[in-house]
Amino acid sequence: MLIIEKYGAIDIGSNAVRLLISSIHQEEGKPTRFKKTSLVRVPIRLGADVFDSKRVSEENINRMIDTMQAYQLLMKTHKVVQYKACATSAMREAENGKEIVTLIKEKTGIQIDIIDGKDEAALIAMTDLNNLINTDATYLYVDVGGGSTEFTLYHNGKTIASKSFKLGTVRLLNNLVSDQIWNDVEEWISNHTQRYNRVSLIGSGGNINNIFKNSGKRMGKSLSFLYLSSYYKTLKSLTYEERIWKLNLNQDRADVIIPATRIYLSAMKWSKAREIFVPKIGLSDGIIKSLYNEKLNKL
Repeated sequence: MLIIEKYGAIDIGSNAVRLLISSIHQEEGKPTRFKKTSLVRVPIRLGADVFDSKRVSEENINRMIDTMQAYQLLMKTHKVVQYKACATSAMREAENGKEIVTLIKEKTGIQIDIIDGKDEAALIAMTDLNNLINTDATYLYVDVGGGSTEFTLYHNGKTIASKSFKLGTVRLLNNLVSDQIWNDVEEWISNHTQRYNRVSLIGSGGNINNIFKNSGKRMGKSLSFLYLSSYYKTLKSLTYEERIWKLNLNQDRADVIIPATRIYLSAMKWSKAREIFVPKIGLSDGIIKSLYNEKLNKL
């Protein structure tokens, strides 16, 4: 007998707030199937407030409430049976973060969990990465967000090390990343990857997804370091308006895509990776998987 349930994942990031609704297909004796049903993204850009003033502005608080009300209705109409809302870097650092969590709970009924970088990396690691990578190879997984980037090193299908750094696209746009942060990231990547002969990158995040889509590559294929370097030069050669018009980028993507590409290229350089795979998975997928695992543990 086929059982189908819908789960929801809300990812409150520094650049955008996303709602992922996935259908969980379960049939006895067969592996569970996770199918993305709906993905909605609202570019509130909380990080622009928080990384500068340490607080979320009144305007963006109201936008968050409107967004959460809309997401609550979407989950209701989709008949979502279970959901989880997680806030990351910007809300972690916002002095009024806890007040906002209480306010949104009162206004919408949605409970938001503010998670730390370690929990964020752990949730991301719950995605089906092990089904996508070769178990006898070494991969550096890089999830670039607006406020932070999570790095996880895999070897022979096992997690070797994982760390979150305050290196994000919104921070970089606002010149809020010190040279020391870059040095720390370089040191961490170099120290953890130097013992391996060959490392490949796995990239997640809206920016690398967009680059991969524009490359015309088939899913499962990789982008080379040379391709990404060339694309980076193209991005930098164009004005903000040209990136929107010529590359067909959304206005909230046309600025952050440059610092995001810089992070991926830096990670490739420091790990000596020559290719990057883009499986289109991230925190939202990890939240869905964690909800399913919680259900299994209760059975």
